[in-house]
Amino acid sequence: MTEIEIGRGKRARTAYGLDDVDIVPTRRTRDPEVVSVHWQIDAYRFDIPILAAPMDSVVSPATAIAIGRLGGLGVLNLEGLWTRYDDPAPLLARIAELPPGDVTPTLQQLYAEPIREELIKARIAEIRDGGVTVAAALSPARTAQFAQTVVDAGVDLFVIRGTTVSAQHVSPAGAPEPLNLKDFIYQLDVPVVVGGCASYQAALHLMRTGAAGVLVGFGGGAAHTTRDVLGIRVPMASAIADVAAARRDYLDESGGRYVHVIADGSVGRSGDVPKAIACGADAVMLGSPLARATDAPGRGTHWGIEAVHSELPRGDRVVLGTVGTTEQILLGPSRTADGTMNLVGALRRAMATTGYSDLKEFQRVEVVVDTSR
Repeated sequence: MTEIEIGRGKRARTAYGLDDVDIVPTRRTRDPEVVSVHWQIDAYRFDIPILAAPMDSVVSPATAIAIGRLGGLGVLNLEGLWTRYDDPAPLLARIAELPPGDVTPTLQQLYAEPIREELIKARIAEIRDGGVTVAAALSPARTAQFAQTVVDAGVDLFVIRGTTVSAQHVSPAGAPEPLNLKDFIYQLDVPVVVGGCASYQAALHLMRTGAAGVLVGFGGGAAHTTRDVLGIRVPMASAIADVAAARRDYLDESGGRYVHVIADGSVGRSGDVPKAIACGADAVMLGSPLARATDAPGRGTHWGIEAVHSELPRGDRVVLGTVGTTEQILLGPSRTADGTMNLVGALRRAMATTGYSDLKEFQRVEVVVDTSR
């Protein structure tokens, strides 16, 4: 691992983003039709290794059903507008049309409405009635409050997602007891995916809690401003590789328990999907690519829960525009050559071009760091 001296009193290691790495072709190629991109976590098998991020601009109950029928997994944000309002459609349209100066105060106002347990149950039931795997997300701060409601409503996969999630949290004296992830996860009857994290040690601690999967990254992607507000960021290629190393070591430590690594953030174009898997991810969680769908709730705009914090928002609404339907973005056909459509087709072709037949094999592909940029 390369370290550099940034001053006499501080050293730092070199880290790389997905834009910094490239996949190296091998001596063998395959036809894309014989490549398998299926992915399985716990008892749930998916035709494509794509999760839709729990963001109101990306996932509604209807889009969660649509993505599930296309072979992926849509994760509903249970702290979003869908669990605060009976009909959030007019509010989503309003957010899409807001002038830039009004975005943050309006989001803070809209998301100040209380979360309603009956709406959590209703939204989960709606997705379940669609005949797809049901996944829903809460932040660590809300998990203890609503977890039992979520499980009782029939969720299949429970996602605990935050900007940074740790297995150990120190609170001031007199504060409520923080969420003990290890105790909490072992008490649940459903598999849990937890994150984000971006380091080997943090990932190893999360894996030891019993999580079925770990999210790598800080969520929000194109819509978050965590680096600008907090100064926190780890380039995604290095983060995935570090967490994949934790997965390998935990596999030995636990006697064979495999924890899935899911890249969450910085996956903006189709070429980023195979790069993330080549660095060690089992699947990717997408936000901005799916927010470009004509049938996305955000109507071509995109924001995350980080943007609505009442005291220190760390995100913004970004205008992405639309390129095609969710099906076209995931499965094609593509009408553009910029990597915004047919993401799964691009993954298949990258695997076929390098001669790998499935995702686990493809994690072994050679990558290089491009210093010419």
